[in-house]
Amino acid sequence: MRIKVTLIFSVVFTVGMVILFFTFYQISSEKAKLRAELEKHTAEVATFFISQYQTIKPGNLGGKDDLTHLIDSFCKTYHVKGIAVYVNPDSITANREGASLVPLSVDYIQQAMSAGTSQGTYLLVNGEPVFQYIRPLSHTDLSSKAVIIYTEAQYIENILQGIWKRNFLRWFVQALIISLITFLVIEWEVLNPLNKILSHIREARRGNTEALKKYTPRRFLAPLHKEVVHVVEMMNEAKAIAEEEARLRARSEAVWTPERLKVEVKNLLQNARLIVVSNREPYMHIREGKNIRCIVPASGMITAMEPILKVCGGLWIASATGDADRETTDKNGKIQVPPDDPRYTLKRLWLTEEEEKHFYYGFSNEGIWPLCHIAHTRPVFRKEDWQYYKKVNEKFARTVLEETAGEEQPYILIQDYHFSLLPRLIRKEKPAARIALFWHIPWPNPESFSICPWQKEILEGMLGADLIGFHTQYHCNHFLETVNNALESIVLWENFLVKVKEQRTFVKPFPISIPFTLKDYDQQETENSLSPSPSQILARYGIVAEYMGIGVERIDYTKGLIEKMLAIEYFLEKNPSYMGKFTFVQIGAPSRMLLSSYAGIFSRLVNEVERINNRFKTKNWKPVLLLPRHHSQQEIEPFYEAAHFCLVTSLHDGMNLVAKEFVARRHKNNGVLILSRFAGASQELTGALVINPYNIEETAKAIKNALEMSLQEQYQRMKRMRQMILANNIYAWAARLITNIASLSFPHFTGDEK
Repeated sequence: MRIKVTLIFSVVFTVGMVILFFTFYQISSEKAKLRAELEKHTAEVATFFISQYQTIKPGNLGGKDDLTHLIDSFCKTYHVKGIAVYVNPDSITANREGASLVPLSVDYIQQAMSAGTSQGTYLLVNGEPVFQYIRPLSHTDLSSKAVIIYTEAQYIENILQGIWKRNFLRWFVQALIISLITFLVIEWEVLNPLNKILSHIREARRGNTEALKKYTPRRFLAPLHKEVVHVVEMMNEAKAIAEEEARLRARSEAVWTPERLKVEVKNLLQNARLIVVSNREPYMHIREGKNIRCIVPASGMITAMEPILKVCGGLWIASATGDADRETTDKNGKIQVPPDDPRYTLKRLWLTEEEEKHFYYGFSNEGIWPLCHIAHTRPVFRKEDWQYYKKVNEKFARTVLEETAGEEQPYILIQDYHFSLLPRLIRKEKPAARIALFWHIPWPNPESFSICPWQKEILEGMLGADLIGFHTQYHCNHFLETVNNALESIVLWENFLVKVKEQRTFVKPFPISIPFTLKDYDQQETENSLSPSPSQILARYGIVAEYMGIGVERIDYTKGLIEKMLAIEYFLEKNPSYMGKFTFVQIGAPSRMLLSSYAGIFSRLVNEVERINNRFKTKNWKPVLLLPRHHSQQEIEPFYEAAHFCLVTSLHDGMNLVAKEFVARRHKNNGVLILSRFAGASQELTGALVINPYNIEETAKAIKNALEMSLQEQYQRMKRMRQMILANNIYAWAARLITNIASLSFPHFTGDEK
């Protein structure tokens, strides 16, 4: 109530002061105008009177009767208060009012006659203003005289008082209306929204934060709402960490958490910075009309690495890919991220069009990517692409060296196949640096990799690292065999260690994972919110169906998307009872569309979906819903929660985090994961239905099995997988990787290990 009174009083006071100022201005202007008119009118009456006065015959000039008659006539005709003809104090001719006023004017008359000029003055007579106009005149036969015209001026004061009264009334009415409007605006537009936010904050304090997040405030309250949501999330995060640590102590379990990782990294690195290098940036800024939007690109590498940088801080160096990236960074190409809650620094490097064409699209994605995936797409190696690949690796090496100029032993974590030469380039200039390279894609057998004309340079570049990580032991073995065959080296197989000249490198498996904590694992026990049903999800797209499957991939020829569509078609052929009841949703983010192989797979996928839908669809149903655009994690999660199964058909994959993300979202331990045997995740997620994606019949049978599996079996399988992800979450992955980098111990070589 106090704020209302204060605001209303402030508004009314301000309006009153404004009206008072303008009233003073209006009255001053009006008073000057009215007086000018009065003075002009009086002067004209005086002029006309004198002209008539001078027509009186000289013999009769000054005759009382004629002059008195003339004075009375003018007073009546021109509505003047009085007229007097003054010769001297003993010779005055005037009407009654003029005669009573002349004694007040004697001094003014003498001054005017002496100066020989007209004079106008305001007198106060019985409390009322009167305007006197004195005009000296002379006649050949007479001494000097003066004519005095008296005009009432009280009407001017009356008019001004009327203005005051009208303005006061106007002010009163305006103040009343403004007070009422202010009261209503404060109540409806300020206090009510604030009270709603306050009620949501109370709910958030009790644990229900969703209502606060979903609430859309008035525009002027949006910044406040955003900050409140951020503070609530931070408090809940801190609370969750404390609760999780308490649960861990109670259970005597050693699950890795963000807080535990933070403490571990601090102890291991001794406050040294962690520097991550990747081609893809974790945040990109793009233009949408006149606005700039920040998005997270679709990438399993980002999904895995971002939580680590949020916890550990440090620097992430990456290529800039957003068309508004340059506008959002400082002069050094740096920006603090995440935008709403800065935890670490992102440094962007800009590649030229030629560098992007040959380094990224050429050597990286037409050469190394198909070479490592062995997915029946022929790798292409061009010398020009290789030259640009070396050039960009050197460009990133210079940046890393500049950023670590004052650090003798920085910790550098290099990501993926784009930077196979980078470890050696950094090592050459900074021998004491601790360098790890994590290879996110598979490593082929030695015979396949030998196709690359520059395999020796790539291997030597990679072996500049202290530690090379792959998703599986299988890929580690392939890499060691490749090194053993291609380079003059010593391989210590029992330690998975390589020595080339003076450089020693460990090669170890680090199965990458997702940010999944005990709180996430226990969520099904406390979560009251209802997950969306398949019918609710599909109804948004005009589809009526009871069962739903989900697939989430970049549109890539390694993901087995065509094989997946053929398996769905075969499933419906063999199980017609599911027609009209089952729809498969394929979320696919277009990727690398400048390459013909990717444009081709996208076109084939669209054609296959259209063909299958045209074959089976009915009025309100179709078997496949293709959503070919980038979806944020928040957009994908409802599909994970609602689907009866997730189908992953990778033809060759390092890990595949989609499989783990699906399992993580199954809070009720229901649902089924159908997983390709060629994805690294199949070695960990033993509760999945493992398939050969090339075997269409096997995949179709797995779909039927998933839809008809008992809840008890679903529960047992899903719980086992969720426990595995909990024990091996991304924080455990980071801890193992950083622990290995920080505490490297190289065994003694005898020289005959190869």
